[in-house]
Order: sequence, then structure tokens, then C-alpha cells
Amino acid sequence: MVNEKDVPENLEWNINVRDGTKQVVAVPELRLVDKACLQLKSVVGGLILKVWRFLVEAWNLGAAEPKKVIHAMKVGLALTIVSLCYYLRSTYEGVGGNAMRAVMTVVVVFESSVGATLYKSINRVAATSLAGSLGLGVHWISYKSGEKFEPIIIGISVFFLASAATFSRFISSVKSRFDYGAVIFILTFTLVSVSGYRVNEISELAFQRLFTIFIGNSFCILVSIFFYPTWAGAELHRLIYQNLEKLADSLDGTSMTMEMWLKTPTTIKNQRVQAKFARWEPAHGGFNFYHPWKQYLKIGASLRSSAYCIEALRGCMDSESQAPGIGYLKKHVSNACKTMNNSSSDILRELAITVKTMTKSSKMGLSVQEMNTAVQKLQISLKSIPSCLIAPTSEETADEAPFRKTCITPLVEVIPLTTFVSLLIENAARINGIVDAVNELAVMVDMKHGSSKKTNTVTTLPQIPKP
Repeated sequence: MVNEKDVPENLEWNINVRDGTKQVVAVPELRLVDKACLQLKSVVGGLILKVWRFLVEAWNLGAAEPKKVIHAMKVGLALTIVSLCYYLRSTYEGVGGNAMRAVMTVVVVFESSVGATLYKSINRVAATSLAGSLGLGVHWISYKSGEKFEPIIIGISVFFLASAATFSRFISSVKSRFDYGAVIFILTFTLVSVSGYRVNEISELAFQRLFTIFIGNSFCILVSIFFYPTWAGAELHRLIYQNLEKLADSLDGTSMTMEMWLKTPTTIKNQRVQAKFARWEPAHGGFNFYHPWKQYLKIGASLRSSAYCIEALRGCMDSESQAPGIGYLKKHVSNACKTMNNSSSDILRELAITVKTMTKSSKMGLSVQEMNTAVQKLQISLKSIPSCLIAPTSEETADEAPFRKTCITPLVEVIPLTTFVSLLIENAARINGIVDAVNELAVMVDMKHGSSKKTNTVTTLPQIPKP
């Protein structure tokens, strides 16, 4: 045991000198002030490091996605314009302190896309106007009924209208278009109904608030449309044809990124949200006001269905066994498989060009016909596989023909190959579903023919029979 007396109070260093001697150097003990300075330096250094990492992350995000930087600048511009209006004497005298509600409207309403901004702006103005009018009517009736019946009338009206507005949010048609407006209606109607002002005072106050909300919405819409607009419809359109290209690349084996958009649940949600907001956007680019955005969701669903089948094909290829008779069977179906895979990839690329340029393809009919022909050959090959299970061995010669040696392939070893061929046929049927969905879009938007002289259009061929 070491006694406490033997332990030195200060830290000591033993230093070996070149002449072989040792020197003991005592390290002076740090004072309380020095310890505090070191602690402060470590805290400040860590804080600076975190700030630097945050700035680097923000810079990388802005460089990778400039649209987010533009959106931030658009919000700042709209807030600046609305804030300057607050300092105009005529505006301030007209609406008083309610002018700050225009600033609140910009913060709440402004979204990254034009469609989302229009959706919130229109819903907010319409819901505020309707709820304010009903609230004023209920408040006037309760005021005229006397103090005894006033709380009863207000309570009953708030209960029924708030309950009805809340229940309407569960209706699909209302939820997809007016969900935000229903929330604003409940909030505005309740506030106006239970207000303690007299009728004439609350009418003036409601008008001022509605006017300031209208000012904020107007600047939001103008800035969103005329300053580097981001259209939800164009984003959805770009997403669909890019997914078609990715699917074609995955069939060619040149892309392994399909899982990123296939297995992410936000992909379906993003498409639905973009289609929802695109319906609120005015005509822009090659899209009119009544563009069939719902059809893009149908194309996206068909794409995911084909992508799942391709994922299963990859798993089947990875687990395929190598048996003596499998090589012979592979040669039996290889040409038809290659033909169908190439034609399927060509179809998806033509569909991507069709959606991207909004023009009909002149090569689609031929590509679909080639794929269907390959499918029919594969179906015949599948039916003939039982007769090919007895495959000739490598030792067979012409002189031994009457006494031919054979190798019987076990059925278990053939199952991966038949599964692979069946999945190829199933994927061809799902690609036909994508063709049908694009056909419907072409009819809805009245697509014109491309620059090619051929007049073959994107035709819907009969569905491929299942094996």
C-alpha cells in the first residue's frame, strides 16, 4: 500500500539526459484561472467547430439543390414587400395594427411550388370569407336574442358547424382540395362567433383582417409565379419520365439506383402531393389548366409494379443454380430472353421520350410486337421444358446413337430457370400496362405525331396470356 504522504502533491516528470543521468522536473500546478481559461477555450472551440460544420452543410445543400436557395430568397422578397406596405401611411390608417396579419399570411401561405402557394392562398381567402360571414350572422342573431339566449345560440352554432367542417376533412374529395381551408374555417368561425365586440365593431375588424390577408396572398402569388417559378406539374412530369429511363437502365443492367425510388415510401406520397398541387396551377409550358395530372399517378403505379418484378428478376438471377442440365436449358431459351429484354428496354425508352416530348412515338408498335413475339416463344419454350429434362451428355458420339447416354436433370434444379422465364413474361405484361397508361395520357392531351414519317402510333396491343 502506498501512503498518502508518499504521493507528491505536484506532477513530476523524469527526464533522461544524454550523460545517463536522470532529472526530475516538477510541473507547476495550474491555477484556478488557468483551468477556467482552458475550459472556456475548449467550449468556444467546440462551438466554432459546430458552426463551421453547419455552414459547410448549408453550403453543400445550396450547391446541390439551388431551388431551395431560390425559394428562401422568394420568401424573403415577399416578406420585405409586405413589411414595406406596413410603413405606408395610407395602408396603416386603413387597416391599423391588423397590417401585421399580412406578414403572418406570407409566412404561413408561401410554399416552394406555385401550385402549393395557390392552394393555400385560395383556401385561406375563401375559408376566411365564408367563416367570417357565418360568424357575423351567428353573432348578430345571438346579440338580438338577448343575453339569456346568446351563449346558447353561439354554443350550438359552434358545435354543429365545427363538427361538420371537421367531418368534411374525412371526405376524400374535400380532403384533396380543401383540407387547409377547412382548418382555417373552423379557426376563423370560432374566433368570430365568440368575440365580445359589438356587431358594428366586429364587422369593421373582420373587413380589415380580410383585406390584410388578401394583400399577403396577392404578393405571395405574384412572387411565386413571376420570380423563378417552380411548377409542381413540371416536377411531376419530369419525375415520371426520369423513372421510365431508370427502369430501362435497370433492364439493361447499367443502373443499380432503382431501389432508391422503388423502396422509399415518400416516392408515392411525393407524386400524390405534386399531382394535388398541379391541379391548382394555371396553364404553363405545354400544360393547360385541365391537364390530366391524375393519369401520371396511374403511370407511376404501373412503373412501380414493373420495378417490383425487375427486382424479383434480379433476386432470381443471383440465386440461380448451376446444374449439368441447366446450361443446355439456358441455351434453349436464351435467344428469346435476350430479344424480349432488349425490346422491353426499347419500349421503356420510347415511352420516356413520348412523355418527355409529349409526342407520339412511331417505333412503339414495332417494339411491342417484337416483345410479344418473344413472349410467345418463351411460352412455347416453357411448355417444352419437361421434354428437355433428359439432356444429352458431353460423352455422346455419333456411333453411340442407339445407345445414347443421357443426364436426367432434377426438377428442383430447373425451378430457378422456369421462375426467371415466368418473371420475364410477367414483366412484359406489366410493361404493356405502362404502354396502356401512356396511351390513355396521349388521348387525353391529344398528343401529336413526332417528326418521323411513319404514322405508327402508340397502340394498345392485347394483353399477354399468362403461362
